[in-house]
Amino acid sequence: MDQKFVVVDIETTGNSPKKGERIIQISAVKIENEKIIDQYTTFVNPEILIPPFIEELTGINDHMVMNAPLFEEIAPTLREYLEGYIFVAHNVLFDLPFLQNEFERVGVQPFLGMTIDTVELAKIILPTADSYKLAELAESLSLSHERPHQADSDAIVTAELLLYLLRKAKRLPLVTLEKLADFSIHLKSNIDSLFHNILSEKRNHIEDLPHDIEVYRGIALKKKLNSVKVDHYREKPIYPKTADEKEKIISSYIKSYERRAGQFEMMDIVYDSFQNEKVAIVEAGTGTGKSIGYLLPSIYFAYTKKSPVVISTYTVQLQEQLMRKEIRILSNILPFSFKTVLLKGRNHYLNMFKFEQSLLERDFQYDSLLTKMQILVWLTETVSGDIDELNLSSGGILLWNRIKHNDWHLTKEKNPWVSRDFYLFAKKSALDADIIITNHAMLFTELAQDVKIFPDFSYLVIDEAHHLEHAARQHLSIKLEYIACKFLLSRLGIYEKKQLYFRLEKLVEKHGITVENHVFEIDFMIQELEFALDELFMMFGKFIQSVSKKEQLQPKVKIRLKKDILQGNGWNAVLLGAEQINALMIDVQKGIQERLESLNKESEKLNNKDKAIIEEMYGLMSDFEQLRISIIALLLHPLDHYVYWMEGDKRALPNSIIIQAQPVTVQMQLNEKLFEKMKSVFLTSATLSINQSFHYFKEAVGLNLMSNVIEKQIPSPYDFHKLTKLIIPNDIPEIQQVSLQEYAEVITNHLIGIAQATKGRMLVLFTSYELLRMAHDYMRSSGLLEEFVLIAQGITSGSRTRLTKNFQRFDKSILFGTSSFWEGVDIPGEDLSCLVIVRLPFSPPDDPITEAINEFYKQSGKNSFTAHSLPEAIIRFKQGFGRLIRRSTDKGVVIVFDRRIETTSYGKAFIKSIPAVQMEHGNLSEIIDKIEKWL
Repeated sequence: MDQKFVVVDIETTGNSPKKGERIIQISAVKIENEKIIDQYTTFVNPEILIPPFIEELTGINDHMVMNAPLFEEIAPTLREYLEGYIFVAHNVLFDLPFLQNEFERVGVQPFLGMTIDTVELAKIILPTADSYKLAELAESLSLSHERPHQADSDAIVTAELLLYLLRKAKRLPLVTLEKLADFSIHLKSNIDSLFHNILSEKRNHIEDLPHDIEVYRGIALKKKLNSVKVDHYREKPIYPKTADEKEKIISSYIKSYERRAGQFEMMDIVYDSFQNEKVAIVEAGTGTGKSIGYLLPSIYFAYTKKSPVVISTYTVQLQEQLMRKEIRILSNILPFSFKTVLLKGRNHYLNMFKFEQSLLERDFQYDSLLTKMQILVWLTETVSGDIDELNLSSGGILLWNRIKHNDWHLTKEKNPWVSRDFYLFAKKSALDADIIITNHAMLFTELAQDVKIFPDFSYLVIDEAHHLEHAARQHLSIKLEYIACKFLLSRLGIYEKKQLYFRLEKLVEKHGITVENHVFEIDFMIQELEFALDELFMMFGKFIQSVSKKEQLQPKVKIRLKKDILQGNGWNAVLLGAEQINALMIDVQKGIQERLESLNKESEKLNNKDKAIIEEMYGLMSDFEQLRISIIALLLHPLDHYVYWMEGDKRALPNSIIIQAQPVTVQMQLNEKLFEKMKSVFLTSATLSINQSFHYFKEAVGLNLMSNVIEKQIPSPYDFHKLTKLIIPNDIPEIQQVSLQEYAEVITNHLIGIAQATKGRMLVLFTSYELLRMAHDYMRSSGLLEEFVLIAQGITSGSRTRLTKNFQRFDKSILFGTSSFWEGVDIPGEDLSCLVIVRLPFSPPDDPITEAINEFYKQSGKNSFTAHSLPEAIIRFKQGFGRLIRRSTDKGVVIVFDRRIETTSYGKAFIKSIPAVQMEHGNLSEIIDKIEKWL
């Protein structure tokens, strides 16, 4: 039976009709027989002024609605238009309640029909979408969206989105639809009616599954085809040595190709360093084309030598980009076939056995249900089973932690999903791969563990190499978090009497197994353990309150745990608490381990549901043991040459408390575990050198211990002198000479003037969140930037990626960022034309790691400022500077507020670290004039 839909979108003056906010535009689109048949649109006179932010967002101004009808004039017609249709909106829980409030206000009957939320439906049908915002979904699906945030355009795009989602849902296998229909009864909108309608149609026909889909144990999956390398290239390929040979290969596929001498030079360094088994470091400026620069020679080398090359990156985004873009280009242009796989840690992969059993649970928690539905659809699309493909909510991640791969604890033969296992498939695929793409964290895990995932490899490319030291520290760090401890204990069953631990106990009883510790004893020990952990973290909370200075306004504190603290009397109570926790954990582990081993012996009698419980419990015990090891290393037996600290937010104690330790230096570990194990390593990044030297980088990662390291700087092909102007204001005080509040007021005046000159499109980089917040608040309250959208890290909600995308959506926007925005943010073109660096990016001297490293250098007889603090700040400055020019057609200004860049002897080192640019000075009015002329 055909369902009739009316897709509605409204634009309003704000979010709350109860507080007097009103509709300014409404549009409704009718769909019958899966076709758009009509659209009703009108502006509405809200009888109040439209706020500047809403005008900037929607493009709708007071003049446009001045002569429009009032809502009470259109309400009866609109209500009649909705009658008999399913009400659809993109976030129906906003549009419909707002509309119902307005109907009530003017005395019109509310809408009483069914609803569909296209956000909710898109999450299920498009589980791998990057975003569920309407504009971004429209862009990803190539739906024309001319005027985002105007109701007529939004409504028609939402209607087209609904039709797309319906068509895709109808193509899903019957077994998938049956499960989705069953789960969807518990969703927030009436999506169950859609699925049941599609099911009734589908059951009238015999289903022909697509050739690449199979149904196994009642779940539809995309078939995994073992890719066998087929090579039709009979002659051994010869690496293209000359520039003309390289250009012939690359230009054959890349449109409007421009020869880049630096890229060709990089290719030769990679190939030669592999051939001669050397370590090479190359700093490649923006626009060099470094991904192709190292991939092409790596592929030639791996293919001809029959030896895999591993490519390690820091970010998931770059891994995905390499697979999606550069590898695809090279597979089209090279005259031979090669095989590439992407390898990640075991926890990235779905455990199908655990997932199958989770589907049998009557768990109606919303996030859990939605995630299961997303995974059911995803399984018809994914070959990898890698969580990074999915867009899960934070609640969905909790479910993933239960169904992710840990290891097999029952024998593989008894796991019915072994033949379809994603993790095993990834390992098998890697065996004959030429190129293996991974990340730094996974690389360190592989090098450290006994059970190997990768095939044997001796040739390695490290991209984003400036992160190598940090990644090694993270890998070797030890962490204890209150929230993580509580979550782990909750999985033992201390909060709900029928959670994992008690399900395990029922199995013991069911199979008549006799155990040493009775269930009541273990229950008591778990409760004692939770109480002891709470006590421990309450002590930490009191410690944070007492140590952090009373005058310290910042709520977030970080306290280094030095020897005088760890050996003081006040710490004795912490040690006693830790010893009690360790003893309790050992007893709990013994009790649960005894049950698991006994059940394992009875594995012939276990059904699949029982086995899944045991698998999950083994994974939990592994996490439990890791927690115990962390407590020992952090509290009972601290490690030498590690720096220890505690951090927390004074507004949320003890929930926010984290205790952490990291090695002071990773030189020896990297040298022994990485460089000495490889025949050849090639390291590259855009920011590795300082004053034409790689000394700082080499020392940080242990390459100073090796001889004959090849070093090369390849400058950017862009003409920065023509593209960029560096401006240093001369009317900003030194920050040490005024209070933080005065400094914030001065820079706010400058930022307002600069924003008006650049019309937004401005990224402002801070080193202090407190200063960021003050500047943001002053700018917002000034009343001079009402038509601008201010987006601030830590104030505006959302991830770095989401904040950046929102910044790009608005013509007049300003993005405020701290630490993570200094690098990795890619905003090409006119979206970003002004970069402001508020302070030179020195790490706070009292930061625990900075303080410990500085002590390490002092003990070595070196000046810690010139050996560490200054080089680290220069690298970050280079990274910040690199945000502005991302393409040869970009143009912009960089403004540095920190006068130290000119007033100190070390300031010149910052200017020397960036490409040669035009440099100017001036007061605020002169700066504004220069910017307007330049842009």
